[in-house]
Amino acid sequence: MKRIMTVDDSPSLRQMVVLTLETAGYEVVEASDGTDAVAKLQGREFHLFITDLNMPSMNGIELTRKLRAMPEYRFVPVVLLTTESQQEKKMEGKAAGATGWIVKPFNPEDLLATRQPGRRRGLLAEEIGLQRMHTRDRQQRRGVVCGG
Repeated sequence: MKRIMTVDDSPSLRQMVVLTLETAGYEVVEASDGTDAVAKLQGREFHLFITDLNMPSMNGIELTRKLRAMPEYRFVPVVLLTTESQQEKKMEGKAAGATGWIVKPFNPEDLLATRQPGRRRGLLAEEIGLQRMHTRDRQQRRGVVCGG
């Protein structure tokens, strides 16, 4: 079973992410902020990290940088799930190593579209996340309203 960590300081949002992912067959580990996430890693294998950007103690970008510095998590996809939609923040996240960006509020299907089990590598979150980030940027420049 694939293991995903969701990191958010909002218990209700974590609960929605957990319900969505567990229903789809994933094992989900919850953390309340970046510091809690690092404490819960314990050398375990994770296949995806979904993290909020703005959190106390350690934010999502700091967490992403920390994960990228650890050899065992260097290439694990990190998706930022946040209310932030500014281009500067997206570029900061990308520079830190984030592979995707989903803006809150979001549809649960957005999470499932980001990562689906049993698919070939080309459909993994790392590649789809980057494609989504660039697609949403293009849509925003053209004035298309993006849900999610």
